[in-house]
Amino acid sequence: MEYYNYIKALHLIFVITWFAGLFYIPRLFIYQIETYKKAPIEKEVIGKQLQVMTKRLWYIITWPSAILASIFAIVLLLLQPAWLQQGWMHVKLTFVLLLFIYHGKCHLLFLASQKGQLKWSSNKMRIFNEGATLILFSVVFLVILKSSINWIFGVIGIFVLAIMLMLGIKLYKRIRERKQLNK
Repeated sequence: MEYYNYIKALHLIFVITWFAGLFYIPRLFIYQIETYKKAPIEKEVIGKQLQVMTKRLWYIITWPSAILASIFAIVLLLLQPAWLQQGWMHVKLTFVLLLFIYHGKCHLLFLASQKGQLKWSSNKMRIFNEGATLILFSVVFLVILKSSINWIFGVIGIFVLAIMLMLGIKLYKRIRERKQLNK
């Protein structure tokens, strides 16, 4: 089992890079959405650059990381099949399913962004951007704590985090609106 820790390390590395992509791609979408409001020449130049950045992030970092993280996760489960009998793993796999759904939605948004057809507001995209954060917090606390009592506190903590994120987004929106009024 000496190689087990190498596989676990590789799994964690690719989970981290996958989440990095999932955290950054909505940010690039926000920039693209905000570019739609700029003057035509700015919109064209900045828009094209953002499309290139988004495409590279999505296909060079995010997708390969998702695939490799999944492959190494499957290998870990094959090496430790007893985990599949534990409740915390069932909950974790549910969150992983939610992560794949989130990734799929990001892919649909990516395709729309490449056509210059993102229809969401930048504020809605900021809220969507927090989905990966909530999944990450859930999975990390679940894997570390594994206990049902701690899991209850974890769920409460996730709801508190979600509320704090929403309040932060609203506050940020107000600050941006004030800055625009002062210009």
